Amino acid sequence: MKKQLTKLPVKQTTLSDVAYEAIQKHYQKSIKHESDVLKDHNPESLHQMRVGLRRLRTALQVFDFAVSLPKPTSVQRIRKFARVLGDVRDLDILGATLHTDAKISKSERKTRDHILKQVKEERSQKLETLQKTLHSNKYEKFKTGFEDWLEAPKYQEVAQLPIQHGLPDLLLPLISSVLLHPAWLFGTHTDAGQISLDFLGGDDIRALLKQKGHTLHDLRKKMKQVRYQTELFADFYDENYRAQVEEFKSIQDALGEIQDSVILNDYLESRLDDAPQNACPVLWNQLDHSRGQAWEQWRSFQAKYLSAEFRLGLRSRFLHYSYPKHSFPKPSTETASAPLPAVTPPFTVT
Repeated sequence: MKKQLTKLPVKQTTLSDVAYEAIQKHYQKSIKHESDVLKDHNPESLHQMRVGLRRLRTALQVFDFAVSLPKPTSVQRIRKFARVLGDVRDLDILGATLHTDAKISKSERKTRDHILKQVKEERSQKLETLQKTLHSNKYEKFKTGFEDWLEAPKYQEVAQLPIQHGLPDLLLPLISSVLLHPAWLFGTHTDAGQISLDFLGGDDIRALLKQKGHTLHDLRKKMKQVRYQTELFADFYDENYRAQVEEFKSIQDALGEIQDSVILNDYLESRLDDAPQNACPVLWNQLDHSRGQAWEQWRSFQAKYLSAEFRLGLRSRFLHYSYPKHSFPKPSTETASAPLPAVTPPFTVT
């Protein structure tokens, strides 16, 4: 008679596993570019460090209920560091946008070069502030706090739950916050309960953006947040889910193009004695053209996301998940007290 082998329970992926991987990945990505940013070698390094910090902040926001992190690693502190990086990055984008291969008049070139000089001077000041920030005691405590936590992570008791138990609960509130954003009604009218997009010409779009552009900008930030958050769980879903995450990115990009045009237009107006379309006609026309293209792309998404049928399908998509095809790194060798059945996550519960 053959002896039956006892099957060992399969290690389930827990909230702590996913939280650890996300925090470790984005913290390391952030500090990876620190040296190049301090030396100001490459604007892309600054961009990547800023993105890393944003994604790290997102991971902390998503798993705030499950992790126990030291005070110097707070979301508020990460936001401040990212803002200092953003001040320099915004001027890099502004400077790059002002450069054009199109033929411009001598007068416009002179005006453009004068503005570029101002941008360069402002960037030098912002870079000095950034370098001081990255050499500060607060920043050192921030790094020490994360490195200590990664060496010996601590969690809330709920972090023992298998990730599959909480996926919809984590994701659906994020989707709701996007779908209920007022920007979806930007430039629309309602008649007998039916929402329709208004027909807007170029002057109408510019006037609307000047008056209420902050609403679209807020949705852009929300789209970026939900994109980063949903990316954290892509391994637990199918191709349809990943395609949806890519669409979130496309919406973010379209709104980003619109916002960049608003920022540049405001910047030009604040530094020119004449209207931008008169002082820099070629540059202004390019700006208006790119804004128009981004606006049309945004309007197509707006119509789609105002559909009740689409919204129902979007919510349903986040309810159907699968098991991951890869394993997560072990956060620590410490074992939680009173683990749930078949779940033995190696962490400290506080």
